[in-house]
Amino acid sequence: MNTGSNATEAVVADGAASARSGPTAPASEDHVNEKPLGSRAPEFIKRRRTLHMSWQVGVFVVGLAVVAAGVAMLVLPGPGWVVIFGGMAIWATEFVWAQLVLRWTKRKVSEAAQRALDPRVRRRNIILTTIGCVICAVLAGLYLWKFGITLPWKIDS
Repeated sequence: MNTGSNATEAVVADGAASARSGPTAPASEDHVNEKPLGSRAPEFIKRRRTLHMSWQVGVFVVGLAVVAAGVAMLVLPGPGWVVIFGGMAIWATEFVWAQLVLRWTKRKVSEAAQRALDPRVRRRNIILTTIGCVICAVLAGLYLWKFGITLPWKIDS
């Protein structure tokens, strides 16, 4: 387990100290597959400062429009959070801060998915869902028993 001290301790805890030890060894397998931080603009754009700045402004404006649409979809019909993260992914093609936010978000989502797969958590969630469904069914049954089903075109005035 990585306590943050150095990479050697993390490797020793994994039992692979002889294969890869030292300060350059990766602390976890998650960091091996990550792309390096920085701009993903084509090289001919990066070479010219004004072109690169206008490229960044364009990426920022497009990402801002997508994020704003996602925020609007939080209250309007639509997949708001998906669109917001799509806008963040657009920003992450050019800005390091957005890349770091996306990495943090991916890590947290993976941790939550692992926690959700824990048998005790799954059992608790199934029990709570079953209790909620039973309560809703009882309330619906009480309403129907008390008021019955009256269709809108057969209401007595």
